[in-house]
Amino acid sequence: MAKYTKDDIIARAEDLAKMISETEEVDFFKKAEAQIHENQKIREKIASIKSLQKQAVNFQHYGKVEALKMVEEKIDKLEKELDDIPVVQEFKQSQIDVNDLLQIVASAISNSVTDNIITSTGGDLLRGETGANVKNSTPGSCS
Repeated sequence: MAKYTKDDIIARAEDLAKMISETEEVDFFKKAEAQIHENQKIREKIASIKSLQKQAVNFQHYGKVEALKMVEEKIDKLEKELDDIPVVQEFKQSQIDVNDLLQIVASAISNSVTDNIITSTGGDLLRGETGANVKNSTPGSCS
C-alpha cells in the first residue's frame, strides 16, 4: 500500500481545485459575476443595500425599532428588485451549481476514504463496519 504525505495530498487537492475552477459551472459563474459588476443599475442597488444595512445595524444598536423596521422594508424591496433581474438570477443559480459541485466532490472524497478504510481492514461495507468491529462483534447481533 502506498503511503502519502500531507504535502502529496495537498498537491493533489490543488490539482483538483484547478480542475474544478476550469469547469463549465465555474466559467458560467465568472461570466455572470462580471456581468453584475458591469451593470450600473445593479451596482447602485447593491451599494444602497449595503448603506441601508449599516443604518439598520445602528438603529438596532440604539433600539430604534420603527426606524429599523422601515430600513429593513427598504432593504427587502431592493433585494426583491435585484432578484427580479435575470443576470442576478443566473448568478445566484451559478453559485448554487458551483456549491453543489464542491459538495459532491467533498462527499465523494469522504465516502471513498471511509470505504477504503473499511475494505483495507477487512470490514463489511454493507454494514459500514471496520474489520476490527466485525471481528469483535457477537455473531448474530446487529450492532
